[in-house]
Amino acid sequence: MRPLHFLLVLLALQAGNAPATPVRIDDDSWRHPVHRPLPIIDGQRSLTPVLRTPSPGISITEGDDWSLPAWSQPLDDRRFYSEESTSSDHVNVHVIDISWRQINPSPGIFSMTDTGSAAGMNFPSLHDQLAQGGPYWLRIWVTGEDWAPTWVKSDCGITTTWLDHDGQARHLPIWNDCVWGHAKAMFRQVLRTWNLAADPDMQFLQVPGGFYYTEFDFDIPFQAAASGDLDFATFDNWFHQAMADLAAIANGENNDPADDYAWKLVYTGEDYPFDDTWSGATNLFARDAVLAGMGIRNGITELFNFHLNHTPAYGAAIAEDGHIVIDEDWPLLRDKRIIGAENECYNACGYHVSDLYYSIRMSNLKALQMRTKRLYVVPQDSYLSSYPEHWTWVRHELGKQRENAPDAWVALRTAQDKYWIDDTSHTWNGAPWIHNLERWLVQNDVGSDGMTRKGTDHRVNEVDADNGESWEGRRTDHASGQDYFYFFVDDVFANDPGQQWQLKVTYVDTGNSSWRVEYTSGSSLIESDPVPRTNSGLVKTATIDLPGARFDNGLPNSADFRIYNGGSDDLEIRFVRLIRRHPPAAQVVFADGFESP
Repeated sequence: MRPLHFLLVLLALQAGNAPATPVRIDDDSWRHPVHRPLPIIDGQRSLTPVLRTPSPGISITEGDDWSLPAWSQPLDDRRFYSEESTSSDHVNVHVIDISWRQINPSPGIFSMTDTGSAAGMNFPSLHDQLAQGGPYWLRIWVTGEDWAPTWVKSDCGITTTWLDHDGQARHLPIWNDCVWGHAKAMFRQVLRTWNLAADPDMQFLQVPGGFYYTEFDFDIPFQAAASGDLDFATFDNWFHQAMADLAAIANGENNDPADDYAWKLVYTGEDYPFDDTWSGATNLFARDAVLAGMGIRNGITELFNFHLNHTPAYGAAIAEDGHIVIDEDWPLLRDKRIIGAENECYNACGYHVSDLYYSIRMSNLKALQMRTKRLYVVPQDSYLSSYPEHWTWVRHELGKQRENAPDAWVALRTAQDKYWIDDTSHTWNGAPWIHNLERWLVQNDVGSDGMTRKGTDHRVNEVDADNGESWEGRRTDHASGQDYFYFFVDDVFANDPGQQWQLKVTYVDTGNSSWRVEYTSGSSLIESDPVPRTNSGLVKTATIDLPGARFDNGLPNSADFRIYNGGSDDLEIRFVRLIRRHPPAAQVVFADGFESP
């Protein structure tokens, strides 16, 4: 694995405005190994069954249970961001929108008092927007023919522009040396001369400000390549140099770490940007932007099955067994850079869902599985008031790491990632199917009695046809002797001496037998109280205390705990949460010395 201290020296720059050094890694070092192999074995150490003293009982509720222990709190009150702040919805970060044209009307002239517009929106002056006060995120509209200063086009001799896929604007070639030189001067003015980089209210800036809604998809470069106006070498060289330039500007273009703010930059592009033009040569550009020192954001986690599983920029890879493996030492997870996502397009943005709660639930689980730290929401379109318990839980989860999270969880499922039907540059056993959404808790099919089968909740094309097919939940297969679910807890999360653990298991109430949880405590095998079933057919959640639990791989197959269906009726499980009932023994302190990412 590439040493992670490598990132700390990526942006070491000479004083002044010397060219920044672009970062390229062309090998496969980002394909991080599974930290704890899960062997398909049944061996175990000698365990002594312990008869439990009856407890007050198992708590069972209908539906999901998003409750958290009283000690859990959000990292801060800035986890949700949007166009406007609405404190009643815990949305406390609003946008400041400016166009390049409005702040740079003439060569060498910069204005905080001019107004502007882009994409049919009118922008007050930067001065007036800053006067509003409060935390904000910054979006600069750069490449549109009507967003950029008129003098840039003439000064740079630009004669060809390209219309984006939705007809929002025609765009200038940001990769043109002259255009990018002027854009750099603008970013330098905003971040350094006006010193917005150091403004404590400025939470982050989306960069580089190009193309449709500044999302920096590669539609425009691909069009330019198709028309013969751009070759890969030119775009490749520009991109890597530009990312280094932006990081250097945000870091003060000096060797003083006291004014380093590249962590506030958020690259808006994506992994594997549908590159049929250059045969996938741009597939890892988003990762390279992260390695240059930036954060990352994805704008369509509403499509929770599609194109979001193999994401090197997030330190994530689809492993050989179809599970998503995340390198928890990936720099984005160990410092205060942003990981952003957006979940508001359910019955908006041209989408319409048939099962609203399901779509919201799954898109938020996906965002959190990606380790999202800040989430874009629109109170009405995200239905914040319709599902307050769920959204409160999401807010508590955002930005948490293994050391300080209140819970670890797994959504048991099998889902199709249709992107990988056509792109075979990465593959795995059973592709294009993905197993589970996992956050520090893994359910794996192992051993002679733990091979589960797909659940009964079959979904097709929810939200959009790209989202494909999924089967929510996993079931035992009693007829074949498969009566167990095996679970593996992340070692760092589990290493919490003296912690008292609680399990919440969301299951389908079919059959009339009871099921139970089994775990170890030292050399003892502990069985939970039985969880009764009433064959109601309802989805329910059981809350089960696990006194004395020690998650030390003590069960067969090196599992930390397992769930037994009772040996009679099959059991279908949808969601499992392992909860810390008390604050963790040690809180996380990130490599940069900050506790809140």
